[in-house]
Amino acid sequence: MKSPEKVIEHIVNWLKSYSEKSGMNGFVVGVSGGIDSALTSTLCALTGKPVLCLEMPIHQEANQVSRAQEHIAWLEEKFSNVKHHSLSLTHVFDSFQELLPPTSKDESKFLSLANTRARLRMTTLYYFAALERYLVAGTGNKIEDFGVGFYTKYGDGGVDLSPIADLMKSEVFLLAKTLGVIDSIQNAAPTDGLWGDDRTDEDQMGATYDELEWAMKNVESASKNHTERQKEVLSIYKKLHKQNQHKMQPIPVCEIPDSL
Repeated sequence: MKSPEKVIEHIVNWLKSYSEKSGMNGFVVGVSGGIDSALTSTLCALTGKPVLCLEMPIHQEANQVSRAQEHIAWLEEKFSNVKHHSLSLTHVFDSFQELLPPTSKDESKFLSLANTRARLRMTTLYYFAALERYLVAGTGNKIEDFGVGFYTKYGDGGVDLSPIADLMKSEVFLLAKTLGVIDSIQNAAPTDGLWGDDRTDEDQMGATYDELEWAMKNVESASKNHTERQKEVLSIYKKLHKQNQHKMQPIPVCEIPDSL
């Protein structure tokens, strides 16, 4: 990336133009305490349009909550067009769990409940979006959205527009640093925050974002010169890319032939 300042200006202008063409009033962003949502909310704030930041903990690690709150406070101090709501969804999530029938499929249950957290947050974002005529701004980056599919379908993947989805994770960090996003977020290990513990994205995927970024750029290259770790990372990338195609491809439609 030659000029992060010009990229920032491009994204801000794109957000502003899309908002005006759609006839919507502003943006709503879920702020998690991570780098992606921090950058997205800051870019939205730079448009001058109203921005509503939602902090929605569900059995969240305390450091994730504090980072989110610190970032929102920084945004509100810097931008008069930013407001926020802090809404604990823990009780909603627990109440939902109490309704579920018993199951012996523990591993599948834990993953399903992790995705349920993301979908509860999406529902909350769209409540406020409809209330205020705001657009839900997505926080996914290029590796997550188009590389390994590391997001929840109809959870954090359920958005109106994706301002940072063409940015690699390293570029997200670069733009966040350029904009002065708080150090605690810039230095935090990336995590999706869906498990109620301190597991990182690397713990879940088995590779760092830098490694996956390398794999995305080199997936078609010959492997004879790769190290054993590079071969392992390519294998991880290819596996995730393949198994998550259902997220990245359009919903299949059963087309009825005119002859029927």
